[in-house]
Amino acid sequence: MVLLDNFILLFTESAPYLLLGLLLAGIIRMLVPDSWITKFLGEKSSVVTAAIIGTPLPLCSCSVIPTAIGIRRAGASKASTASFMVSTPETGVDSIGVTLALMGPVMAIARPISAIISAIVAGTLVRLWDTETPPIQEEAVKSCCGGKKEVLGFGQKMKNAVVYGYGKLLSDFMGWLLIGIGFAALIQTYVPPTLLSEYGNGIFAMLIAVVISIPMYICATASTPVAAGLMLSGISPGAALVFMLTGPATNIATLMIVKNELGIRSLMAYLTGVIVTALAMGLTLDWIVEYFQLTIEVSQGEHGDMTSLLYSASAIILAGLIIWQYGKKLKVN
Repeated sequence: MVLLDNFILLFTESAPYLLLGLLLAGIIRMLVPDSWITKFLGEKSSVVTAAIIGTPLPLCSCSVIPTAIGIRRAGASKASTASFMVSTPETGVDSIGVTLALMGPVMAIARPISAIISAIVAGTLVRLWDTETPPIQEEAVKSCCGGKKEVLGFGQKMKNAVVYGYGKLLSDFMGWLLIGIGFAALIQTYVPPTLLSEYGNGIFAMLIAVVISIPMYICATASTPVAAGLMLSGISPGAALVFMLTGPATNIATLMIVKNELGIRSLMAYLTGVIVTALAMGLTLDWIVEYFQLTIEVSQGEHGDMTSLLYSASAIILAGLIIWQYGKKLKVN
């Protein structure tokens, strides 16, 4: 069955990045003091800071979810969390390199600039439209020292990071993760790959890119060869940029996590910021290319073999962890 095959492929593609993101989130939660998170990403911090911190990180739309949850629950404001969740998956040092290789310097420069602007706009809208509230409270780790706070060594902190990341955190969002991958599989199975290329240029092509990309589960690096292929088939650089911005930042799983962790008003601000900015940057890029008569040389490339041992092993491990967490939930109920 094609739908099931696509689901398995997308799950396998996401698995190593999710495992990395869960580990990073656990490390942040256990090793980085909450006071640091509050200082740099707290209520009074600038969304620009969060955007700049997130831009170079090689975290995709999969791994950014647990990492963002970790910094939010450690004290980051809603606006900073939203800004981080936009800039991080939209670009990174890895995806910039792939963009340069496949689409040339113009797109490699336009992409990170657009991602930073998109993150700043989304974070600012969250700050303006929503009211800051405390993050979801988690049960404190009980001490074995008669109520006194236990001083943990590095090894124990790392153990707690693994337990937190692959336990509590995974349990909190794995349902929406599976739903998001399911929607992406539906799009990949039933939406013709030529749909976007049929319209080519202009705002209509960009709007189609937005509609297609919202449920899609695709990382910044993986979106690059797809966008390159679309440009070779006839779409404008601006429409390709819109796809590369909205695809990694607006999948169903990410949007549901934004709703659960930040609230419905923040979700509306997040979506508005990402979509409006992507369209504006796409139209601006097309105008610049036409006005200055710029030439963009595009070459086709592949994202890599998703059936390699690393991806397959990661998928088996992640599936086992999810089954284990659902088993625990059933026992409790």
